[in-house]
Formats: sequence, C-alpha cells, structure tokens
Amino acid sequence: MTIHTDYRADLSMLTGAFAQRAAEYDRTATFPARDFEDLFAAGLHAPTVPEEYGGMGIGPLQGETHALWMMTKELASADLSLARCWEGHANSLLLIDALGTEAQRSRWFDGVVRSGEKWVVWSGEPRAVKPGERRRFGTTIRRRGDGWVVNGSKVFATGATGADWAILLIDPAGPGGARHAGPDAEVLMLACRLDDPSISVDDSWWDPIGMRATASHLLRFDDTYIPDAQRIGQPGDYLSQGWQTAFVPHYAASFLGAAEAAHDYAAEYVLRQEKGGDPYVQHRIGAMALAVETGHLWLKHVAGLWDRGDKEKAGLAGTQAWYVIERAALETVHHCVRVCGARCLIRPSAVERLLRDLSFYVCHDNEDRLLATVGRAALGQPFDPAFHR
Repeated sequence: MTIHTDYRADLSMLTGAFAQRAAEYDRTATFPARDFEDLFAAGLHAPTVPEEYGGMGIGPLQGETHALWMMTKELASADLSLARCWEGHANSLLLIDALGTEAQRSRWFDGVVRSGEKWVVWSGEPRAVKPGERRRFGTTIRRRGDGWVVNGSKVFATGATGADWAILLIDPAGPGGARHAGPDAEVLMLACRLDDPSISVDDSWWDPIGMRATASHLLRFDDTYIPDAQRIGQPGDYLSQGWQTAFVPHYAASFLGAAEAAHDYAAEYVLRQEKGGDPYVQHRIGAMALAVETGHLWLKHVAGLWDRGDKEKAGLAGTQAWYVIERAALETVHHCVRVCGARCLIRPSAVERLLRDLSFYVCHDNEDRLLATVGRAALGQPFDPAFHR
C-alpha cells in the first residue's frame, strides 16, 4: 500500500461512491465496509498513525489537527454514519500513539497500515434504563493472572460488526461509562480483539431513527480475558489527561460536514428551479453560507490551539465549537428543508437521511450541558471540557 501525501485529491475521488452507497447502508443498518476498503486501498486508512510507522501523520499529536478534521468533514458530507465510524477509528489510533508502549504501537500500527485493521473506542454503559426497557447495561472486571476478565455488556458500540479491535473504557469500581466516573477514577483502557469467541453481538438492540450504518450494536462479554500487554497507558490516564477534549471538536467536524451537504443540496436545488431571485430564498441561502463559514473558522481556531500545544485553551474552545457548530448544522438543515420543500424529505433524497442522522447524532451529548460549561468558564467557575459535567 502506498501512503499518499495529497490526500485531498484522493479523498474527493472516493466521496461520490460513499454518498451513493449511504442509502443502502442506512436501510440495512450495516457497517460501511466497502468504504473502509476504499480508504485503505487509497492509503487513507491510517490518518493519526505517525509517518515513521507508515501512517499519514495528521491529527492533534502531529501538529496537523485541521487536516484530520477536514478529512472527517468531507466524509460526513457524503455519509454522517461513515464519518462517525471513521472518527472512532482515528481517535483510537491517536490514543495508541499517545499512551501506548513502543511494542504496542509497532504491533497495532502495523496491522492498520499493512492489513487495514479497523479500531473503535467504546464506553457506552447507560446507568438508567429507559421506559419499557428491562435490562441494564454495564461491565465488571476482575484480575486473573497477568490480565483482566471482563463480563457484562456495552451499548452504542459503534462499528461492532466491522471493527477488528476495540479500546474498552472500563471502570474497575463498577458499571458505568467513562462520563459517569469521577475525575480521579482509575478507568482502564483495554485493547480487545473482537473475534474473541467470548464476545457476542446483539444486533436486535440497534434500530434507531438515524445513524443506522454505524452498526452501534449491543456487545456482551462472557469471561473475556485481556492480558496486561493490551492495557493502554496507566489506570486513570484517559480522564486525568483529558483525552476526550481531543475528540469533542472532532465530532463538530462531522456536524460541519452535514451542514455543508445541506447547503450544497439547497444551492443546487435553487439554481435548477431558478428560484434565486426570491428574497426569502436568498435569506435562507445566506444564513446557510454564514453558518458553514462560521463552522470552518471555529475549527481552524481550535486546531491552531492544539497545534501550538495549548491544550487547556483548546479544551474549552472545543466545547464552544461543538455548541456553535451543532446549532449551525441543525439550522442549516432546517433552512435546506424550507428552501427545497417536502420533496427533499422523500427517499432517496440525501436530505431525508441527513435530517435523521444529524438529529440523532447531536444527542451524543446534552446541548444544555455544553452551554452551561461555557457559562461556568465565563464566570470563572470550575468546568469539565471533556464530559460537560
């Protein structure tokens, strides 16, 4: 496989095919496997792997943060579910680079670069059941020999049927996702090979309104053994070092991709229908253009902070960017629907899927908590830019 330096040209040649496949992946709620195969064949499968290991060498650890987020934005413009799977893969490799041993980096990066192995990070363990839901979720862990034994379940396990490896975020104190753990909790990061026979997938749980192709199924672990050699970093590193703050603006990059897709669809529709003279249409197209440009400016700002090593400012700015871009993306899709009318919500229109996907994806975190975090920072009060507690 050849690693290409001009990834933008290579990526633009692929996104058309990704967009065409998106409807089928959405309908069947299946992982976008062919898209990842194409990314691997084009040399674009190892974005956050350093160049010395054969990767592209972009992302927050490489001083090329904006390049990574723009890649994600382009994928999201084609298929928001694909971008979510891609985020998890790229973020996993970043964690390995940041916290893994030399032996771990050599082993796992080789599998990515040479064989196209796919990675994900899973934390999802909701503490409370929803109305009508009888089962609880969560994992427990215990020591055995030179390793750990995992039992229980995780949900929102993005890429469950497509990934080869998962980084499991597990709190030894008991069930609950990383966001539920206190800042001093010794949450573990354990790399788990997903073809282990002790792991089973329940795909009946995943039947959402949107983001269906992320294949975020329920995973069960039945005495799954993970050796110490597959523990990444020290217990508690993920929380104490604030690594979630590197991923917060990455989500926003996907939202921006959705906004761009809605803007481009609406602009093409208006030109084809010769409605550009309508002042109300002009207002909405103008609002969409401003929203997209605002999103780009925010991501450039946050990326610059990461590249300059100002992690503390980058953490707060990432939260601010998430909130602003999330709102801008939702408003842009709304403007698109108003400009184009009900026909854009009839399959196989891409806007119909985009509306469902974005509406579902922005529930990843509570926007009220995002804004409250910004408010606490403005008031000089303690705030958490990672999980917005």
